[in-house]
Amino acid sequence: MDDAMAESAMLGVSETEPESQVKRRPADPSGALREARMRAMVEHHFDFIWRTLRRLGVGDCDADDATQEVFLVASRKLEEVAVAKERSFLFGTALRVASTHRRTSSRRRESPGGSLDDRTAPQLGPDDLAERRRARVLLDEVLNELDLEVRGVFVLFELEELTAPQIAELLGIPIGTVASRLRRARETFRTALNARLEVQP
Repeated sequence: MDDAMAESAMLGVSETEPESQVKRRPADPSGALREARMRAMVEHHFDFIWRTLRRLGVGDCDADDATQEVFLVASRKLEEVAVAKERSFLFGTALRVASTHRRTSSRRRESPGGSLDDRTAPQLGPDDLAERRRARVLLDEVLNELDLEVRGVFVLFELEELTAPQIAELLGIPIGTVASRLRRARETFRTALNARLEVQP
């Protein structure tokens, strides 16, 4: 190999590629594209994931950290996330993160500034917010009666207002499975709610 060929090999230049083309070759854009895709995922799905984690049993004071954890996992595994399947990946990750937080978190005083009511209805007055918080506590207690598997379907259908086909696509399960889980969730939810309402003064 002569000196010119050796130099070309060291520089990663093909001896058949004109030097002018080598100079015009753009820098590898993967880093910029990756950052842009990650930013878009956060912008489009952050609120959805935060609400989902709360409704899957993650407390107010842990919801922000849990949401960040979901997106950190997404960042580490971004190359494995299919295009247009970001929401599905994030929801599946949120289910796992919620399961871990529910097992490991201890009881603590909730931060009033991070409540779901404050985030979703900042225009309400103090009395209305207080009533909504009482309803939220009741809802959380009843939702805690549901297994995480059926709870996810219930949250997506009843609270996020997704259709059964949308849920099936999001979770990668048959529509019949969605219907079965939703039916089980509704039965458990109704029983748990009625039991609590009966004991209220």
